[in-house]
Amino acid sequence: MVDLKMEKPQISAAQLKPALVPLAAVSLVLALWLGWSGVQQHVDTQRRADISQLRDQAVGEAHNALGVEHKRLRERLAAADMQAALQAGDFAAASAQLTRGWAGASEGEVLAQDLAPDYAQLPKGGYGRLAAMEAAMVADKPMASIVRAGGKPVLALAAPARVGEQLVGVAYLQLPLQRISAALENAPVDGSSYLALRQGGFSVIERGDTALGNGAEALAAKIPGSDLRVAAAVPDVAGGPFGLGAIPCFIAAVIFAVLGFVLARLRQRFNAPPPAVDEGPVQTLAETISASPQPDAHDMTPSSQAAASGPLAVDPGIFRAYDIRGVVGRSLDAGVAEKIGHAIGTVMQEQGLSEIVVGRDGRLSGPTMVEGLIAGLRKAGRNVVDIGMAPTPVVYFGAYHLRAGSCVSVTGSHNPPDYNGFKIVVGGETLSGDAVTDLYRRIVGGRLHTAQEPGQLSHRDISEDYVQRIASDIQIDRPLKVVVDAGNGVAGDVGPRVLEAIGAEVTPLYCEIDGEFPNHHPDPSEPHNLNDLIKMVGRLNADFGIAFDGDGDRLGVVTRDGQNIFPDRLLMLFAADVLERNPGAMIIYDVKCTGRLPGHVLRHGGSPLMWKTGHSLIKAKMRETDAELAGEMSGHFFFKERWYGFDDGIYAAARLLEILAAQPQSPSETLNALPNGISTPEIKVDAPNGDPHSFVERFRNEASFDGARLSTIDGLRVDFSDGWGLVRASNTTPILVMRFDADNVEALKRIQDAFREQLLALKPDLALPF
Repeated sequence: MVDLKMEKPQISAAQLKPALVPLAAVSLVLALWLGWSGVQQHVDTQRRADISQLRDQAVGEAHNALGVEHKRLRERLAAADMQAALQAGDFAAASAQLTRGWAGASEGEVLAQDLAPDYAQLPKGGYGRLAAMEAAMVADKPMASIVRAGGKPVLALAAPARVGEQLVGVAYLQLPLQRISAALENAPVDGSSYLALRQGGFSVIERGDTALGNGAEALAAKIPGSDLRVAAAVPDVAGGPFGLGAIPCFIAAVIFAVLGFVLARLRQRFNAPPPAVDEGPVQTLAETISASPQPDAHDMTPSSQAAASGPLAVDPGIFRAYDIRGVVGRSLDAGVAEKIGHAIGTVMQEQGLSEIVVGRDGRLSGPTMVEGLIAGLRKAGRNVVDIGMAPTPVVYFGAYHLRAGSCVSVTGSHNPPDYNGFKIVVGGETLSGDAVTDLYRRIVGGRLHTAQEPGQLSHRDISEDYVQRIASDIQIDRPLKVVVDAGNGVAGDVGPRVLEAIGAEVTPLYCEIDGEFPNHHPDPSEPHNLNDLIKMVGRLNADFGIAFDGDGDRLGVVTRDGQNIFPDRLLMLFAADVLERNPGAMIIYDVKCTGRLPGHVLRHGGSPLMWKTGHSLIKAKMRETDAELAGEMSGHFFFKERWYGFDDGIYAAARLLEILAAQPQSPSETLNALPNGISTPEIKVDAPNGDPHSFVERFRNEASFDGARLSTIDGLRVDFSDGWGLVRASNTTPILVMRFDADNVEALKRIQDAFREQLLALKPDLALPF
């Protein structure tokens, strides 16, 4: 019995001793890792709680202060002397009484409700003042906003002035901003947090680390009775290992620490040398190979599947100016998608970025492309959040909402069903130009980072978060009846949900998601794709019609009387609205937009800037110039004011409804009243030899237009005194894109004739449809 008891520990020692030291070390490392993660999460939780408390305190004190000032304003307007002056129409006397004895109040004035004197003084009188008074009359209650006076921000109060139930005017005055900002300015905000008072896209006061400002809307809280809000942020802290919270991390750390201690003690006990082990007969190489199991097809990665069936070579032609796009089966497959994901993940690794959101449109090839893309991203060690089938703007939104900062939308946009591609954002920057072609260079050069462990994969549905985020900011003043044509694209689900959530009555048309696009091509820039929408709007007597492209980042609009409102005219409407709250703001438009647009922006107090076509190029220019709004003739609209600055056809539609519902005229009357001339839609012509860039380069160098102003920002735009024409190379398909705009039919024909002569001089057989 004694001998048997002595033999068992010796056998266990021989088997366990080689593994005890590494197991103990791993356990202790895990204990330290989990413990540190628990500490970090605890600190993060406390920091969030602290900044949220400071935010709520600032909001509460500002709300209370506004309540006091609003009450005082209502009492002034209800006083007997004020009522007598208002009833007599003596606005000068009413103005004199408004701020009398009101400490700190200045610029007090009561004006007739048409605000004619103030509008007559624009832009000298200031758009902020007018916007405050208009907001008070629309809301029919006192409202507060921030305007600039004497080069500094002040608090503006405005309220409707009534005699009994009759609205006769509007009262306006200014107060020191400190009336509502004192709590925020005195809050103990350290350098690791951020707190700001904001109005629209403008931060009036900022405290703490301003580098955290871009992500502060996630913790923003509105100040009731105003369009102001207090935004807050703390540094991002990654979640615990294996999704564990702080307390589970601490518990797991203790468990692993105890385990490491036990293993270390066992190591000390097992000192007997291991007995010799008979390994049996040695297999030959041939025997080993024949005995090895063959891989199951279900266990193969997309790249190994591609290798088994003959992978596609990576085609440099799919790396375009502002995205990656190709034909599935010809230049794109799962293996190519995996290499692209691997390259994107490598760029992220070099920038210290770990999280990325991935979504796809409704194309039949989408699941395969996403599978390959995610495999490559995870190979580079990136953690992927797959949000499934979603419009491109929802994918962009996910990068902000999930605090990832990076995303890829797998989409062919408005291209035919056999196309697919990738729109890429890394660290908040949309990849374009050299950054896109650098991905190709990394792939062919083998400069790809492979992590020791693959990144994690999780799944989220954020569509309702997107709907509620828009609905929390936009609610239309009166119900509007709209028809929504998604062209069987991916916006067919979320688009109508957003518009219904903000108060519209929506009739869907071709909103069933179908990657074959059976009814018409999902491209609202082509007028013939809007024919069914125009008919449906007329049949239902709807207010107007909305059209989205295949991935939901572009917008088309038609009126009840069948007019196609081109996007450059819609940009005029959006610009006027944004400039009411942001006087002097930069408004960017692309080279295909009407020549009436810059004058319209200037008349509304803005700064117009023409730039190259392309969603990523426009976004880069917006960041460079801090523009509040941008738009392209193709239907891309980029709102930085109240939104995130990316192109979003669904959000643009919601903003359009907000503007139209606030107007006394019908939507068709408002839209048809926008400045207009004689213009063509985009004219697309097959490029000679399939190379539009070479042809446009020749045209730019050899064409001659006497007495005109030439612009070579993107292709060649020729501006005359009564119109303009443009020829540029498409960056997505092998075509030439042309557009013409003029004051009248005669001028349009003259300009088109001049272009035809110059184009045919280079290529006599060029098929021109004008």
